[in-house]
Amino acid sequence: MRRIITGIVGLSLLAGCNENSRNEQTALNYPETKKVDTVTNYFGTEVKDPYRWLEDDRSEETENWVEAQNEVTFDYLKNIPFRKELENRLSELWNYEKISAPFKEGDYIYFYKNDGLQDQYVVYRKQSEDAEPEVFLDPNKFSEDGTTSLSGLSFSENGKMAAYSISEGGSDWRKIIIMDTESKEIAEDSIRDVKFSGVSWKGDEGFYYSSYEKPEGSELSAKTDQHRLFYHKLGTKQSEDNLIFGGTEDQKHRYVGGSVSEDNRFLFISARNATSGGKLFMMDLSQDDPQIMTIIGNEDTDTYVIDNEGSKLFLVTNLDAPNRKIVTVDAANPQPENWEDFIPETENVLSPSTAGGYFFAEYMEDAISKVKQYDYEGNLVRDVELPGIGSAGGFGAKKEEDVLYYSFTNYVTPGTIYKHQIEEGTSEVYNKPKIDFNTEDYESKQVFFTSEDGTKVPMIITHKKGLELNGKNPTILYGYGGFNISLTPSFSTANAVWMEQGGIYAVPNLRGGGEYGKEWHDAGIKMKKQNVFDDFIAAAEYLIAENYTSSDYLAIRGGSNGGLLVGATMTQRPDLMKVALPAVGVMDMLRYHTFTAGAGWAYDYGTAEDNKEMFDYLYNYSPVHNLEEGTAYPATLVTTGDHDDRVVPAHSFKFAAELQDKQAGNEPVLIRIETKAGHGAGKPTKMIIEEYADIFGFTLYNMGHEVLPNKVEEKVKG
Repeated sequence: MRRIITGIVGLSLLAGCNENSRNEQTALNYPETKKVDTVTNYFGTEVKDPYRWLEDDRSEETENWVEAQNEVTFDYLKNIPFRKELENRLSELWNYEKISAPFKEGDYIYFYKNDGLQDQYVVYRKQSEDAEPEVFLDPNKFSEDGTTSLSGLSFSENGKMAAYSISEGGSDWRKIIIMDTESKEIAEDSIRDVKFSGVSWKGDEGFYYSSYEKPEGSELSAKTDQHRLFYHKLGTKQSEDNLIFGGTEDQKHRYVGGSVSEDNRFLFISARNATSGGKLFMMDLSQDDPQIMTIIGNEDTDTYVIDNEGSKLFLVTNLDAPNRKIVTVDAANPQPENWEDFIPETENVLSPSTAGGYFFAEYMEDAISKVKQYDYEGNLVRDVELPGIGSAGGFGAKKEEDVLYYSFTNYVTPGTIYKHQIEEGTSEVYNKPKIDFNTEDYESKQVFFTSEDGTKVPMIITHKKGLELNGKNPTILYGYGGFNISLTPSFSTANAVWMEQGGIYAVPNLRGGGEYGKEWHDAGIKMKKQNVFDDFIAAAEYLIAENYTSSDYLAIRGGSNGGLLVGATMTQRPDLMKVALPAVGVMDMLRYHTFTAGAGWAYDYGTAEDNKEMFDYLYNYSPVHNLEEGTAYPATLVTTGDHDDRVVPAHSFKFAAELQDKQAGNEPVLIRIETKAGHGAGKPTKMIIEEYADIFGFTLYNMGHEVLPNKVEEKVKG
């Protein structure tokens, strides 16, 4: 059926208009979305799937549907009276020079730089700190529209060769291009059909990479489940590449990776079937005929080798250590029964790195960074003094280096690069961005709220200083809650524009994330996934109870697994928020595992095929299956990309179609489908700015604003 709702036409200049009168101004017709009688039987339960035809991303019918939905959506968005103002301010604030930490390869110092509004960062190099930099690689020239991006860059040991990977249209499929760094000429044919892979060089001879066979059917949605590790020797064809691991049924895994030790002696191979837990193997490349040796032969832990000194291996593991620790073992007998603790587990989660002959142990304490420096005997050298309370990262460098560069940021501090003397332990600012944003005008506060089952959950709330807690502040509650991912404080230019408008930005550290280690992660998976939604709902209720905002001024936002979070929360508590912003979300929990590498998410989700109990649990919260006829849902802007081959856009297509059909209220339900864009990585700056202008414009407009909030504030002050 075609749902008719109210939209935008003759706009008043009032700051907050009467919603009913505005909604009577015009009608917005959604495109017709046909229903097909598709039914699947799960353990005796018949589940209808009327929009399954939208899963065919290659059909003309799906393409026409996308065009029709975008026409309605963009017509609505362009008529928001202050949308262009938001885009202009986003562009203005975004337009500052951004520089990465430098890194040395061969005879050159390399760094990434964006002049301000360039679609992609450019790679520069110079021969010394004081030398004039030259352009080494400009991804802005990869394609005319800026949608082909640089997704990886790796150098041979002597720095004379480089392998860089590119993504076209946001896809996870990559090409690896091999370049002579002196001449900047392409050295040989590209390596094709690479996916979920880094590049790890063995000296100057060649490198390891991973890929799948190209699937039958659509490469953007067809299932991929046998990852294989190859070795490419320079000067040979890809067809001659040596298959190292993954070619047999015994070695079949969804994610396989290879990493060469800094001294080129060992190859370490990880093999996983899910995003958590994996096997670990090694090869001693110093031997004439190296064989694969098992370090861990089950998928019960997350373990990797961080470094070695000769035959002594240093491993990071969560085996019997949910918050992780470092252990040592001899390469001749590397199995767990021979491990010895090197840096023991603590009450905080460990994320270590190495630089200049030391270990730098970064800990999360309530999602805030603390860093300790250790020598290779396991002795504590010092606590590294950080610039403030926030997130520090990048404490890595080669063994011979005496300097490292790290970044520091929080919700009100743009990412600043610091130069750190490894032996002395002193830091100085290397690059501080010159951005038109006054950090001193804003504040972040960490609070703890109580979830449904009594669990204490932290949340950081950021806004302008002096904000009046009157329940009317536009608020974005952003969450993720899954896959052991930690949401730590970081600056966002887009969120800065939101806060300039008097907006509040709140980020809770939900269960399912990694902020408190494996136990926190496991408290939000499979049959405990509802804990994540309960945490998010409790965060919203805290913000309302404390008068930061109210349901009329609350938006919930999240992407990918966070899109699922938004979808589940708005179906369970549609009364709680005014606006819902699910991005590239996992919305069909009964079929997610049938697309691309989706089956690898089963550690977090379980699948509908596992057993009846798991099916029932997923069916009970799956966003697509829990939209109910006759319910008034919040104003919703679903966002996705037509080249997203990680969370395929069919999830968002089906959710939007169901929601448009079943929406009983007057709030709009729109889907914004970016063409030539994927899951998010590598998206051109112009595209990002336009998307944020649409998201913030949609949010504020549906909270009742017809001019920007700071314009009202200026008028009142005037």
